[in-house]
Amino acid sequence: MCGRFVITSPPAALRQIFGYIEQPNFPPRYNVAPTQPIPVVILDNGGRHFQLMRWGLIPSWVKDPRTFSLLINARSETVREKPAFKNALLRRRALIPADGYYEWQDAGGRKRPFFIHRRDGHPIAFAALTETWMGPNGEEQDTVAIVTAPASRDLASLHPRVPVTIAPDAFERWLDCRANDVDAVMPMLKGPEIGEFAWHRVTTRVNGFANDDAQLTLPMTADEIAAEDAPPPKKQAPRKAPAREDDGQGSLF
Repeated sequence: MCGRFVITSPPAALRQIFGYIEQPNFPPRYNVAPTQPIPVVILDNGGRHFQLMRWGLIPSWVKDPRTFSLLINARSETVREKPAFKNALLRRRALIPADGYYEWQDAGGRKRPFFIHRRDGHPIAFAALTETWMGPNGEEQDTVAIVTAPASRDLASLHPRVPVTIAPDAFERWLDCRANDVDAVMPMLKGPEIGEFAWHRVTTRVNGFANDDAQLTLPMTADEIAAEDAPPPKKQAPRKAPAREDDGQGSLF
């Protein structure tokens, strides 16, 4: 799955890679979390456009989003059949620029975070699906989910699923929904090849979405890992007051 990601490349560099018309200026983000507005690239009227959308797709048929589960990911194996995603796959495919993402490895009941990024350091394009939810009072909200797939053998050591990434030479094919041909894009919904991504252990400070600084992506040292993995100190039992012999006068006090 993908529950947190990072976007740190300069806006001008991302604009050149993704080819959108707008010239947005946004700060680096080191801990992007669900429900936050995130950059999304779409194809509209023959051109690519940059747009901010809420991370967490809300299908158009939902009456009250407060009672609907948060859909931050869409599984590639079932995306064609799921009512929440099948229309978006056909008509509203998108890309999410990123520079890496976090995954938590379950090690003996303890969750250890890792930062995962392309081995060559290049930015990433997550495959995404979008939906515009319209409320009863005419309000609109643009929402998005990241498509995930089974992990390759190396990344599976961290987590069984990974976000689907789209190569730059396939951007147009993924974004172009005019042909209404899902069969043409389904082969693209797979995880990265073995060795394409690298990763390292990072601080558990990333667990708190309010933390958003460059220190979150730095590799932990051996000493930091040892300190974080050390078992918590055992609580000492409170000391009992020494027993006193009853002098036959009643109370001991």
